[in-house]
Amino acid sequence: MSRGIFFSDYELGHVYTTVRRTVTEADVVMFAGLSGDFNPLHTDQVFAEQTPFGQRVAHGMLSASISTGLAQTLGIFEGTTLALMEQVFRYKAPVFFGDTIHLRLTVDQLKPSSKGGKGVVTFKSEVVKQDGTVVVEGHWVVLIRDRG
Repeated sequence: MSRGIFFSDYELGHVYTTVRRTVTEADVVMFAGLSGDFNPLHTDQVFAEQTPFGQRVAHGMLSASISTGLAQTLGIFEGTTLALMEQVFRYKAPVFFGDTIHLRLTVDQLKPSSKGGKGVVTFKSEVVKQDGTVVVEGHWVVLIRDRG
């Protein structure tokens, strides 16, 4: 039996908030190695000190990637997700080493499938850091299994 939520059980406007996670220097170093993105803004302290940020920043895609992992802690997708159809990310503010982020997903649209047995849920997504700043926003479109 899954913990996931079936399509017909989602409610417009419902907000799901994940646990928090601190972004570390190790996260940034591992992400740079995995992605091949060694931009000095992320990896060179001396360079980063000369930027408007004044310090190194985490990759935007790292914050977005962490958010997909945080979403799994909710359990709502477990065993009911059929496909992640779309994710859109807009980077709004920097995430610095040591910032703590969480994900807020709000049910924005519900569209049942004409074939039955499933539907498309569109979530407004917001990655939020400890001071309440939204650092990444966008939406996720997910095909979700329904009962029966």
